[in-house]
Amino acid sequence: MQVERVKKLTHPSQVPKPVRAIAVTGGKGGIGKSSISINLALSLIATGKRVLLMDADLGLANIDVMLGLDARFDISHVLSGERTLDEVLLQGPNGLQIVPASSGISRMAALSQAEQAGLIHAFSELTDVPDVFIVDTAAGIGPGVCSFCAATQEVVIVLTEDPAAITDAYAQIKLLWREYGLKDFHILTNMVPSAYAGRELFDKLERVAARYLQVNLNYFGGVPYDQMMRNASLRQGTATQQFPNSPSALAFRQLAQTVNNWPWREGESAARLEFFLERVLRSNQRFVG
Repeated sequence: MQVERVKKLTHPSQVPKPVRAIAVTGGKGGIGKSSISINLALSLIATGKRVLLMDADLGLANIDVMLGLDARFDISHVLSGERTLDEVLLQGPNGLQIVPASSGISRMAALSQAEQAGLIHAFSELTDVPDVFIVDTAAGIGPGVCSFCAATQEVVIVLTEDPAAITDAYAQIKLLWREYGLKDFHILTNMVPSAYAGRELFDKLERVAARYLQVNLNYFGGVPYDQMMRNASLRQGTATQQFPNSPSALAFRQLAQTVNNWPWREGESAARLEFFLERVLRSNQRFVG
């Protein structure tokens, strides 16, 4: 398989702009991670940001299904040289751009140097460079999930009141800290009955982490349990679009404002989209090596 170089679409003198890369992840499935990624992306767009959402659940792509979109091509076609990254992008609601996943890219850790260079080049030559790049990872603590988390500037751990979700979130944070050196995490509580319950859930995780791990947990915020969010999902839509005054939509608007207020950490102000992929591949090589 060979990745072809993509025709340059931007002006040579154009200076690549910084891109905020955010991984939305969680140790357990069924916690609403993908729904959070989509609604957060649309809420950021509402603040004037251009957002690219990557479905990084390599074995079970679902972002396109959740939005009722038809993904004829995906990132595996970029790897094969059949399509450019621009050509595989799905156009979602309100200008949201989506990189659809495929089970065919689970071999990313085994890419040749030429394939790696071609894929990085494809990201660097993206026509419409976003302000925010959201990566919706798979659930669990597999090497692919950890590599995506290690490549981003911000890691959002989704947490619910399910005891298994709390245990798995702690396990994921522990692994990312010990094996990948990550220390800073944003904790987002989902489907909580009240703001107080969300904060209490975060405090429970923080107490355990403070005792055994040398990490910094930041309370990102909480998304309440909202039947409107489920109703929108059943219609292959989103609460932020179909029910903009619902409790969950209001929560996502607040989360988007919080993201916009996150400071750039030292050394990250020059982050570029292609750097993200370089770090993903480097993390994969580190794991298999």
